[in-house]
Amino acid sequence: MNSFHRRGMVGAGSAMFLVGTLTAVSATIADYPVLGGQAVRYAVAAVILQAVVRLTGARRQGSVRRPALRDWLLLAALASTGLVAFNVCVVEATRDTSPATIGTVIATVPIILALVGPLLEGRRPAPALVVSACVVAAGAALANGLGGGSARGLLFSLGALGGEVCFSLLAVPLLPRLGALRVSAHSATLAVPMLLAVGVVRDGTAVLRTPTSAELAGFAYLSVIVTTVAFLLWYGAIGRLGADRAGLFAGLIPISAVITTVALGVDRPGAADLTGAALVAAGVAVGLRARTAPREPAAIEPVAIEPAPRESVVHEVVTCESVPFEHARGSC
Repeated sequence: MNSFHRRGMVGAGSAMFLVGTLTAVSATIADYPVLGGQAVRYAVAAVILQAVVRLTGARRQGSVRRPALRDWLLLAALASTGLVAFNVCVVEATRDTSPATIGTVIATVPIILALVGPLLEGRRPAPALVVSACVVAAGAALANGLGGGSARGLLFSLGALGGEVCFSLLAVPLLPRLGALRVSAHSATLAVPMLLAVGVVRDGTAVLRTPTSAELAGFAYLSVIVTTVAFLLWYGAIGRLGADRAGLFAGLIPISAVITTVALGVDRPGAADLTGAALVAAGVAVGLRARTAPREPAAIEPVAIEPAPRESVVHEVVTCESVPFEHARGSC
């Protein structure tokens, strides 16, 4: 395993651990208007990310393209589902169920990505992934059914799960063109007016208010750590590992959620929460060891070769090994 993949694994693990802290920290801002609070969070993150984009733009301008219309449509879809809907569901879910339970439900993300990915490529999912999906589903059901959850809390937790899946899958076609930094910056920027627009319709002038000291600390953490830092780590990991392999590290979410819940004193996880988290972690471990079906080899297009000088004409057979890596990667 080279350093490129190791960096992806470290980034994915760190990002998912930070995402796991989201559920507990969100409980500290549950009394703040949901849409206005999330708009503030993403506005702060967008300012930071756009500033970094401008600072690094001069060095990377030649290698990163500007977003096309299709890119903006994908970014808008990503922002509305993976950012707006996801975080609204998380905050609403904390009002009806424990952060540990929410984290356990969201932790089914790696199985969904591992199952959907092969199907989109015309491959069959590995049997071990089917087994791991059953184990993960059992863990999530145990945590919600025997923990402190409710039907409303489960529905919002499932909504957060759907948003997390979209957050990863919709970014896959964008990352090669725009890079992790610009995908993070543009999606956070687009989320702000969406949240404010819906917030004004729903809450009117009460969409924003002065936060308490505890809420201010929560928003600062969510803006800088969970949004800015975790976004960059996660999208960088997807670019290195792919969505299916990076997604397996979401098994860290319930573990992180339990640790943060206890550390903040927000809630005390029960035996069902801990057992459910353990089952999810076991299911993800099975998924990590699964062998997936090989992809169909791509057709190799002939490579045109300039003829040698007339004095010494040489007939050369070109293979993938004789083509420079950066040129061969797309066809071999």
